[in-house]
Amino acid sequence: MTAIPAPGRTTRTSTRRLAAGGVALASLLALSACGGGDDDVTLRVAMGSPGEAQIEVWEAAGAAFEEANENVTVEFNFQDDDLYQTIGLPNLLSGDDAPDIYFEWAGARLVQRHEEGYAADLTEALDGELGSYFEEGAFNGMVIDGETVMVPGNADVTTVMWYNVDIFDEVGVSVPTTWDEFIDVSTQIADAGYTPIALGNKDLWPGGNWTSHMFERVAGPDVYDQVLSGEMPLDSPEVVASLEAVQELADAGVVNESANAIDDNEGAQLFFRGDAAMHPIGSWLVSWAIEEAPDLNFDFFNLPALDGAGSQDSVIAVSTGYVVNEKSEVKETAIDFLALFSSPEYTSMMVDAGGTPLATGALDRDDIDPRSLALMEMMQSASAVVLPPDVGYDLELADALYSAQAEVLGGVSSPADAAATAADKMGG
Repeated sequence: MTAIPAPGRTTRTSTRRLAAGGVALASLLALSACGGGDDDVTLRVAMGSPGEAQIEVWEAAGAAFEEANENVTVEFNFQDDDLYQTIGLPNLLSGDDAPDIYFEWAGARLVQRHEEGYAADLTEALDGELGSYFEEGAFNGMVIDGETVMVPGNADVTTVMWYNVDIFDEVGVSVPTTWDEFIDVSTQIADAGYTPIALGNKDLWPGGNWTSHMFERVAGPDVYDQVLSGEMPLDSPEVVASLEAVQELADAGVVNESANAIDDNEGAQLFFRGDAAMHPIGSWLVSWAIEEAPDLNFDFFNLPALDGAGSQDSVIAVSTGYVVNEKSEVKETAIDFLALFSSPEYTSMMVDAGGTPLATGALDRDDIDPRSLALMEMMQSASAVVLPPDVGYDLELADALYSAQAEVLGGVSSPADAAATAADKMGG
């Protein structure tokens, strides 16, 4: 499996296996909170909200760590995802009570945190117990200037097409494998009285990640990387060609008219209620749907093949993880906590909560939700993994591309005009 690297970066590839075996929890609870001595220590952990099921796992790990370290209090700050991704984390890092551990995406965002001085070098720490829970390939995109600056969290498929199995059966359609089949299936669903595709694209990234995967499939990985690295303009013919695929969706009327006016949560609710047959979003929908729509019969398929230069079984995905704040006064305590959280005990709990952790752990595949397992296997077998524009590349450029895609999807601009506007935003 090859990975499309972020600008100026190299990546290593490795097949991640789910290892069997166990580590006694008692040995993990023997960890001592270093860096604080006998003084009271507050360990602050920040992230976007991972959903109630996964929050319970974090809180259980926090309680266990406190029990083993009487002078330590673990405080969690779970923010709205969009707030955290935009202004939330920067504000926290520059505030008086900055987090000692924080969630981040591998790629350009992690590089920025490192440049700002907020990412501690964990290379030496990973020679110990913490590193034993991961294979080398788990750290792809997490090594900067020879320093490993992130503890792997989850491997998230950024976008697949989730679909309501019962609606597909009622309408009498099958999972499409080509773009033409996809448009045809969507049209048949619309004729049956359902919204074919529910999308909440107010914040641009939900639709942007989906349509950027189309861009990579049409243009190929080299052009995708060159455009998003700023080496080719956003009005390049390959970008316009990919926007023409987006135009097909708009012309067919298969996406809800409110797509650019509602957020990702509202888009998901249309799918959860059974009003829409399909919903493009990432792997986190498994735990989300189990929580909010437990009776929903749903599954997924990858982006159908388009006519283009890219690998037609590529997957758009990203690795996430946890960074120890270089400015923290309790870095050793933070490392010890992450060792506890990465252990088989909590890795298994995260899987039960719908996560796709990169820690090898002692996982029983029979206990993993089959859809989460299928997502893992799809990533491992894909010929290419595509980094989303807003994670692997410059955020301003990603926003310009996302805006162009949203304009075409909303029917307010032609592919050529939207691409030209995006190029003008970036200075031509």
